[in-house]
Amino acid sequence: MKIYISADIEGVAGVVNPQQVSMGNGEYERARRLMTLEVNAAIEGAFAGGATDILVNDSHGDMRNLLPDEIDSRAELISGKPKPLNMFEGLSSEHAGIFCLGYHAKARSAGVLAHTTNGFAFGRIRLNGHEVGEAGLYGAYAGSLGVPVILLTGDDQLQAETKPFFPEAHHVVVKYAHGQRVARSFSPERARAFIRAQAEVAVRSASSIPPFILGSPYRLEIELNTPALCDLAAVIPAATRLDAVTVSFESETVEHAVRWVNTLSALSAALR
Repeated sequence: MKIYISADIEGVAGVVNPQQVSMGNGEYERARRLMTLEVNAAIEGAFAGGATDILVNDSHGDMRNLLPDEIDSRAELISGKPKPLNMFEGLSSEHAGIFCLGYHAKARSAGVLAHTTNGFAFGRIRLNGHEVGEAGLYGAYAGSLGVPVILLTGDDQLQAETKPFFPEAHHVVVKYAHGQRVARSFSPERARAFIRAQAEVAVRSASSIPPFILGSPYRLEIELNTPALCDLAAVIPAATRLDAVTVSFESETVEHAVRWVNTLSALSAALR
């Protein structure tokens, strides 16, 4: 049984501040090790539950956060950027289920370090009328391949946001949001024990968890954080400008919608 793991960092136990998720300081070095250990806990649980093959995709920032020499040697790791499918690079219809580890709530929500893909650029993202964060957007892509999200870990706001999309998935709340940069967190060791246990249960129940499927065609709406960013987005011929800060795209596939999000994210660097 093949299991896919997408690993972010903002939803890791003990992580609450932008310094912890940005390269170049000691706080980040500690946080990336906590991220690596949570991934290893999930790998251990997945193998205990019957997984035979595990692919891990580093899904934060420039996507070279996980420590390769400390990742469980039974798993394979995708790291680096850019890559076509970004947070779900390497996912295929052969995977029986997906773990979204260390994930966070969407932009303009009450979650710890909440944002959607690019905190500088994006205020809201809607797919077929559903406001989605990273888990919802990529979960819809996975659903288009017939693959279910079976485990999500992060704060309580992530669970509340994603439960409607993944009602039968397993959730591990490792911390409770008390603000954008404040949380009441379980100890990293205790959080890893929860993750390990739920990963095993999630793999054992993977066949009974349905994928999140949205019907085609797909309409993507992206609300940018400033009119200047929307000016930039509207340069793309496929974009339709809806108002001062919003553009839309019509897409035949969820994959193409994901690629438009990542294209605009990369393009926004011109205005930083």
